[in-house]
Amino acid sequence: MKKRLIRIIISLILFITLFTVDKIIGLDDVVDMDFPILPFCLYLAIYILIGYDVVFKAIRNICHGQIFDENFLMCVATIGAYAIGAYEEAVVVLLFYQIGEYFQDYAVNKSRKSISSLMNIRPDYANLLIDGEFKEVDPEEVKIGDIILVKPGEKIPLDGIIVKGETSIDTKSLTGESLPRDAFTNDLVISGCVNISSQIEVKVEKEFYDSTVSKILDLVENATSQKAKYENFITKFAKFYTPIVCLLALLLFLIPGIITSNYQEWLYRALNFLVVSCPCALVISIPLSFFSGIGAASKNGILIKGSNYLEQFNKVNTFVFDKTGTLTKGNFKVTKIYPENRKDDIIKYAAIAEYNSSHPIARSIVEFYNNEIDTDYILTNVSGKGIIAKKNEEIILCGNDKLLLENNIEFDKVEEVGTIIYVARNNNYLGYILITDEVKEESSYVISSLNNFSRTIMLTGDNFKQASFVKESLNLSDFKASLLPQDKVYELKNIMDNNDSLTCFVGDGINDAPVLATANIGIAMGALGSDAAIEASDIVLMKDDLKGLLVLKKIAKKTMRVVLENIIFALTIKIGVLILSALGITNMWIAVFADVGVAILAILNAMRVGSKKYEV
Repeated sequence: MKKRLIRIIISLILFITLFTVDKIIGLDDVVDMDFPILPFCLYLAIYILIGYDVVFKAIRNICHGQIFDENFLMCVATIGAYAIGAYEEAVVVLLFYQIGEYFQDYAVNKSRKSISSLMNIRPDYANLLIDGEFKEVDPEEVKIGDIILVKPGEKIPLDGIIVKGETSIDTKSLTGESLPRDAFTNDLVISGCVNISSQIEVKVEKEFYDSTVSKILDLVENATSQKAKYENFITKFAKFYTPIVCLLALLLFLIPGIITSNYQEWLYRALNFLVVSCPCALVISIPLSFFSGIGAASKNGILIKGSNYLEQFNKVNTFVFDKTGTLTKGNFKVTKIYPENRKDDIIKYAAIAEYNSSHPIARSIVEFYNNEIDTDYILTNVSGKGIIAKKNEEIILCGNDKLLLENNIEFDKVEEVGTIIYVARNNNYLGYILITDEVKEESSYVISSLNNFSRTIMLTGDNFKQASFVKESLNLSDFKASLLPQDKVYELKNIMDNNDSLTCFVGDGINDAPVLATANIGIAMGALGSDAAIEASDIVLMKDDLKGLLVLKKIAKKTMRVVLENIIFALTIKIGVLILSALGITNMWIAVFADVGVAILAILNAMRVGSKKYEV
């Protein structure tokens, strides 16, 4: 990039100097010869300086059977211009062509940085425990079950479970989230994240080739392998278009030249025709638009497996959601304690019974109580029913209705949406705690926004009552409850069969792999550490945030608008100038603008996709 820019600047300075001197003193007359040897040699030196690589590529491609490309067109047009004495125009064509190529490389590199920043998550080494000592090894040498040491500031090289220590982990490189996540003993940690605060020892759960970092790197490296319909069209278009325009240029030179015998004039027009016809603006700007869109998405924590999915997402008019972990947090929260006048006692005794349990419901009770707990009780877990806590003559019962019935406690059975925890003390029923799966804060806003232009449907394995509650809370268009994974696939196929456009399924990626793979667009969210999500989905939301759908919709819409703008703009200008060139109304300077100028403008337009901030 830097070398090309220096070459362009030097060539431009030399050309301007030579062109100015030529117009002032007339280089043709400096050397008294019939042939203008001085301008020929001086302009040729600049031509070689700025265009040697173009000529080399053209010759190399011809040797490999790839004749009709932009390098071939540039060589034919400029060498032809040189042959008829249009030295300045020949140099200008190559000079502006190189400027266009520089803009292209700059734009591609700028977009690639958004994606390639993820490549920094690749670990360089792992501290492996060998014979009681930790030694640096290649992450690919580490096996499942090995113990590795991760020091503060180091990348976690492989997925595993913390067996010693606790720390804070920076997941920004994977999710874009700025806040660190606390990790304790027995917690899962994901490769690619950075250990921030303390030294930890990790028992490896996956080998490197199967780890999260490896799968994400593979996804990123192949992000542009799946081409959009417009990209495929442009590729096929250029393959047939270039030979056709070369033939038309040849006919434009021969037929009128034979009729009028003015071969030089019609050769000049044909060369103009060739310069204008170069499909750079389309061949460069269309893939670049999609590449910029993929880069913009990655900056927002969204990984897209191919530009075709970005194009298709713009057409989605039905969004189908899983419930737990997607619309809801997949955790539990105390939402009601009844009766109110016994609230403090109910939550206190429930926390005493549940404090030693790791069950999510138990943790939600202890977190809600948030006070010092008497731990002198003897706790007995009654499988499938609850917990009995005993201390001296005091007995606390905390669990479902079966626990109270078994102990002959009189109570009123409650029918509410959520999990009911009954609490009794010394054979006296105190009341109940209602615990529900908490709806995500952003779910209501996202569903409301999507309802403006699409249908929103929920497919869940949860019971009808809970599903109906979530449906009404979020104002979803429809829902189906009590579904097994195969039932979800069946229901999704029915939705797709009755949909005149595309359907997108959004799931947490762990138990929704079959549905993600079935949908027109499968989107896995909260997919950190989920192999099923990365494998089965087309798009991965690395942030556990549904707002990514709205951001992605904006990016897809912007990308497709820019693609259409570039196609219409480039074709309109080129067709117009091609006609004018054939009629002899334009010269090669206008032809250069119609080729390189249009390409630069199209590239700059494509760059707008990646430079814009997308907020919801």
